[in-house]
Amino acid sequence: MWQDTGLNGDAQRIEQLGWMLFLKIFSDKDKELELLDDNYTSPIPDLFHWVNQKGNWAGDPEGMTGDELLEFVDRQLFPTLRDIDVSTGNRRALIVREVFDGNNNYMKSGTNIRKVLNKLNEMDFNIAKDRHAFGELYETILKGLQSAGKSGEFYTPRAITSFITEMINPQLGEKILDPACGTAGYLTSAIEHLKKQANSVEELQSIGENVMGWEYKPLPYLLATTNLILHDVVVPNIRFGDALDQPLSNFTEKHRVNAILANPPFGGIVANNNETNFPQNFRTKESADLFLILMIHLLKQGGRAGIVLPDGSLTGDGIKQRVRKKLLEDCNLHTIIRLPISVFQPYASVATNLLFFTKGTPTKEVWYYEHKLPEGQKTYNKTKPIQAKEFNPIKTWWTDRKESDIAWKVSIQTIINRNYDLDIKNPTKQEELHKYNSVELMQLLHASFDKSNELLEQLKKAVR
Repeated sequence: MWQDTGLNGDAQRIEQLGWMLFLKIFSDKDKELELLDDNYTSPIPDLFHWVNQKGNWAGDPEGMTGDELLEFVDRQLFPTLRDIDVSTGNRRALIVREVFDGNNNYMKSGTNIRKVLNKLNEMDFNIAKDRHAFGELYETILKGLQSAGKSGEFYTPRAITSFITEMINPQLGEKILDPACGTAGYLTSAIEHLKKQANSVEELQSIGENVMGWEYKPLPYLLATTNLILHDVVVPNIRFGDALDQPLSNFTEKHRVNAILANPPFGGIVANNNETNFPQNFRTKESADLFLILMIHLLKQGGRAGIVLPDGSLTGDGIKQRVRKKLLEDCNLHTIIRLPISVFQPYASVATNLLFFTKGTPTKEVWYYEHKLPEGQKTYNKTKPIQAKEFNPIKTWWTDRKESDIAWKVSIQTIINRNYDLDIKNPTKQEELHKYNSVELMQLLHASFDKSNELLEQLKKAVR
């Protein structure tokens, strides 16, 4: 891929590899389904299957190459799969169409495409050993998104998804949702958690139906769908669309779920006037605040949520204050884990928190826990990301909570007296000034410039 002139940067290479992987994995699964079920018919026309009876454009290592292959991909494969028939209601057909409608073939050399196809031909995704081995490699590819420009927004460190999943502890039969699922890190974490509880084929099959995601950007939708197929979900239950694109009142009791695991987009500006889908007193352009209102609404009574939110959502007046007031009155916000500023670098250089709440009873007190960097480490980065083992002390503290130099609790009355401000620092130590090294300063400056340019472009569009 590095040799191909059509690909520019890691994000494009990942997208290119993404649709190829999806089609290979999907085709392998379709062939398996056809063997297991005489009534099963693949939604993909035979000519475009990875392995087919009419020339094997992909599956034959000596098959189509050069300009012939490039023309086949651009002029036949993509147009056909983008326009695949979905009138029968076949969910697998809809997935294929949505994947190919939102992605592209960037490669300009049919010879290079053949080389990539032949590498993928070395794997059989119907062999569990191959599939699981590749699942680990795929996780590494997704992790690489954090250094692939804006695509990093779709990836949450697996140490965080695993910790939140374990604390929420989803159960078989419960409906679990991530309304901004990115590459499906939370969904796959929930699936693996639920698999340990399953004792029958029927229970295993129910997992894929009850673990749901929404994603409105084509690349992460593609990567998430592939990710779930790798985790043995035949028909991934991911909706391609914006979670904020319809009135809140459209979501009724039948849409409500038992658990939400999410890292909703923050720092973003809501598009298409979607804030008008919310009650007047909660209308804001800040995506994180709207997602919080949506998630509270979507939880059943007794439903649990574990989510990531930036410091900016914990404080502020006006709408932000009203959002926090609703959270504290409608839910028991029992725990806030305060994370170091560098957890999401280089994509986001902001302080973040893990919030855990249960809907149905108002908050009486909030426990805070300050997660510290490992001893001797000044920051998280690409080579030293946050590790799952770092959460072990929090898991121990979770069941037998005691105040300490890193854990404290705050009564609801104190929070009310603070105008519902939840940005409460560790009371046992004086406020520390973070000393940034030159690399961190450049990252912060770069992020600031990116944000300024993004806001400027939005202003230009608004005044046209």
